[in-house]
Amino acid sequence: MQHIRNFCIIAHVDHGKSTLADRLIQVCDGVTQREFRDQVLDAMDIERERGITIKSNSITLDYRAPDGQDYLLNLIDTPGHVDFSHEVRRSLMACDGALIVIDASQGVEAQTVANLYLALENDLELLPVINKIDLPAADVDRVREEIEADLGLDPFEALPVSAKNGVGIEDVLDGIVEKLPAPKGDPEAPLAALVFDAHFDPYRGVILQCRVMEGTLSPRDAIHFMHAGRDYTVEELGYNQLKHAPQPQLSAGEVGYIVAGVKSVRDIEIGDTITHPERPAATPIPGYQEARQVVFSSIYPMTSDEYQDLTKALDKLAINDAALTYEKDSSAALGFGFRCGFLGLLHLDVVQERLRREFDIGLVISAPSVKYKVALKDDKTLDVDNPSHWPDPATIESVSEPYIKASILTPDEYVGPVMELCREHRSESQTMTYLTTGRIELISEMPLGEVLFDFYGKLKTITRGYGSFDYVPLEYRETDVVKVDILVNKEPVDTLSYLVHRDKARSRAIHYCEQLAEAIPRHQFKIPIQGVIGGTIISRSTIQPYRKDVTAKLYGGDVTRKNKLLDKQKKGKAKMKQFGQVNIPQKAFVSVLRSDRD
Repeated sequence: MQHIRNFCIIAHVDHGKSTLADRLIQVCDGVTQREFRDQVLDAMDIERERGITIKSNSITLDYRAPDGQDYLLNLIDTPGHVDFSHEVRRSLMACDGALIVIDASQGVEAQTVANLYLALENDLELLPVINKIDLPAADVDRVREEIEADLGLDPFEALPVSAKNGVGIEDVLDGIVEKLPAPKGDPEAPLAALVFDAHFDPYRGVILQCRVMEGTLSPRDAIHFMHAGRDYTVEELGYNQLKHAPQPQLSAGEVGYIVAGVKSVRDIEIGDTITHPERPAATPIPGYQEARQVVFSSIYPMTSDEYQDLTKALDKLAINDAALTYEKDSSAALGFGFRCGFLGLLHLDVVQERLRREFDIGLVISAPSVKYKVALKDDKTLDVDNPSHWPDPATIESVSEPYIKASILTPDEYVGPVMELCREHRSESQTMTYLTTGRIELISEMPLGEVLFDFYGKLKTITRGYGSFDYVPLEYRETDVVKVDILVNKEPVDTLSYLVHRDKARSRAIHYCEQLAEAIPRHQFKIPIQGVIGGTIISRSTIQPYRKDVTAKLYGGDVTRKNKLLDKQKKGKAKMKQFGQVNIPQKAFVSVLRSDRD
C-alpha cells in the first residue's frame, strides 16, 4: 500500500488538465504511440471537439521512480466547468491527493479556488502545478504570488511545466510520489468500497468505478449496496487502463472497476458503499452529496412520431448520466415530451447535443427556468419550475427565488462594464478585492434565474474572454415573479409561457412577439401575437394578412357595388379569423428560445 498513489487533477476550465494527463500517461507508457490521441481519456466526440471534459475518467499507471521503486498511480481526470463540480466532488472522495493546475498566463481563476475548497473539505494533500510556461504571456513569479495569496499553498512547491511540450513531467511524477500521501486502510477489515462513478456497457451492463477503503474484494464475492439495499455477485474486477486489466483481487487503497451484472445505473446510487453481506461494514462511507439540478427545461421531439425514440434515448442517456432527471410532460402545441432537470446551461447544451448526435432526434427545447418557492394564502408552499404549474395569482401570498454568490475575476480595465452588467441582472450587492496588480475579484449576489440566459456570454464579450465566472448557491429570497403568457391569435401557447421578474417581463415579451412574427407565415387573416400578464397586455406584434383585390373585376357602375364587395370580403375575413387555425411551425419555437438563450 505504501507504493500506491490515488490522485486527481483539478483546475479551472482550459488550464490544461487533460493535456497534463496525456503527458503523464505517455511517460508511464500507459498508451502506445500508435494508440495515442489528444485528450486520450475523453471518450465523447463532443468533449474532443469543444476541448472540455464532461465526464471524469480514471486510469491506473505503472511508474518506476528514479530510485528503482515501482509505484501504482491511480489518476482521475476531472471536469473544470462549474456545471460538473459534482463529478469533481465524487472524484475527490476516491483520492488522497490532488494536482491543482494553474495557467501561467491567466493565474488563479474562480473555479481553481472553488476546487481548492472542495479538496480541503476532503482533507486532500495538494501539489500545485504551473502549466503553460511556454506561452509568451507566462509569468511564473506572479502566479507563485497568487498561489500564496489566493490558495494559501507553498509557492515554492509549485512545479513549472509545459504539458503541451512535455517539459517538467518527470518532476510532476516525482512530486506525486514524494509529496502526495499513500492510502490508508486494513485489507483484513470488513469490506467498505466507495462507488464514485459508473458507466453503461451494452454488453456487460453497468461498470462500477470503485475505491476500496477497507477490506479485500475478489471475483465471485457476494456484495451488498448499503444504501440501495441490493445484492449482486462480482463477475470481474481489475484496474482501469485504456483497456480493462482484470485482477485476482482489489484490496484496501486500490482503485479499479467492478462488473457485477447491474442492469442500470438507476438500480444503484453513485456514492453508495459496497460491503460483504455476511461480514458487513459498520457504517457507510460518509461525505457524498447528491447532484443538485438548478436549471429546468422541457424537451419535445420535432415530430410526434419520434416520441418513443426520445423516450428510449433519454433512458439510455440517464444510464450514463446520473445527474439528469426527467419526467413526462405535455404541451397543446408540441404534444408529448419531458420536463428535464440539469446542473446548469452547459449540461443542458451537452444533453441536447448528445440527443441530436447519438440518437438523431430533432428537438424543441423550452426556455430554461429555475425552481421558485411559492407561498399560498392558505399557508401551503409549492415548488414550481414549470410555468404550466403556476398557481392563480390571486392565491399567491409571496414568491421566493434562488440567489447565488457570484465570483467574477477580471482584469481591472473591465471592472466598470462588468459592474454595469451585474446591475442589469439585478445584482443586490457588489464587493471588490484586488488580488494582484491588474486583477480584481468582484463578488456579487444575484438571482440564479438572471444568469441563465445571456449573462455568461455577455461577460466573455465585454472582458474579451479574460473574465471568469463561478458561483455558489445562497438562500431563497422574496421576489416579484410573474407568469407571462404568449397569445397567438388570442389563444395561449403553453410552451412559450415563462416565469420572470416583473421588471424584465415586458422586454422579454417584446422579444418573443417579434421573433414569432418573423417565424410564423402569413395567413389569409390578421394574426395578433401578444404577451400578457393575467389580463394585461404588455407587448404586441401583428402578422398582416394576404390581401386580394376583390374590386379588380369592377369596370364601372355605382360606388355601392364596390362597397358591397368589400363588405362581403370583410365578413368572410371575420368568419375565417373566428374558425381559422394558425399553424405555428417548429422553427418558430426554436428561433424564439434559441435566440433568447444565446
